[in-house]
Amino acid sequence: MPSSEIYQENGAIQITPASTNPKITERNMWNIFRTCGRDDQQGAVAGEYIAKNFKDKKIAILHDKTTYGQGLADETKKTMNSKGMREVLYEGINKGDKDFSAIVSKIKASGADLVYWGGLHTEGGLLVRQMRDQGVATVIMSGDGITSDEFATIGGPGVEGTLMTYGPDPRKRAEAKAVVEKFRAKNFEPESYTLYSYAAVQIIKQAAEAANSLDPKKISETIKSGRKFPTVIGELSYDQKGDITRLDYVMYVWKKDTGGKVTYVEINQ
Repeated sequence: MPSSEIYQENGAIQITPASTNPKITERNMWNIFRTCGRDDQQGAVAGEYIAKNFKDKKIAILHDKTTYGQGLADETKKTMNSKGMREVLYEGINKGDKDFSAIVSKIKASGADLVYWGGLHTEGGLLVRQMRDQGVATVIMSGDGITSDEFATIGGPGVEGTLMTYGPDPRKRAEAKAVVEKFRAKNFEPESYTLYSYAAVQIIKQAAEAANSLDPKKISETIKSGRKFPTVIGELSYDQKGDITRLDYVMYVWKKDTGGKVTYVEINQ
């Protein structure tokens, strides 16, 4: 958010592939867009899933105190609370921490059936590993911050069964096939937000061509015109705030694929 203000002062357009906090596009700025969804949408999907599938269970909510992690946890909590569910534990940890024994003890004492984690794969993976090491088999749920194979590497086999919200896997889209093949030919796996980044560049290119101008404000006006942009993550159009107009979150579970690798797979809700 601070960088976007500097870009605006200097007349630069910005499209972020992964900044999901709602405030990003709520500041009445002409220059900021995103190709991903928002945490209030993502939190709603997570909160609805919890209310539907863990109705009479105990829920613990943890976050990493960051704008992203706490913001996502709070949006999930808000939706869950609106459905009449109350958490048994709400705690923040410090980003960069490596010892979670105290928080694991609190999870164990709370009797939680589900731990919602608002944060990234680094601390999330360590949290899962230390929970399993202490004999806590509680189901974990998190958001798009753990969409990296590093989550399973750090967390170990105990990450199996972890639930996660994320957009429909862009690597599986027909529009992405050729680009994904090019990435893989260079031994690079375009996971997480790689293709969202690629789409951002595609949108700038198409908007500049449509506006017949490299003037950032004219490009911005074109993006906000309602025009549909074909991209590797599907067709995107924008509202006046700079948000995409489609809902972009579904539920995943981490499990072994046919080759025995633990990764995330979309599930039918």
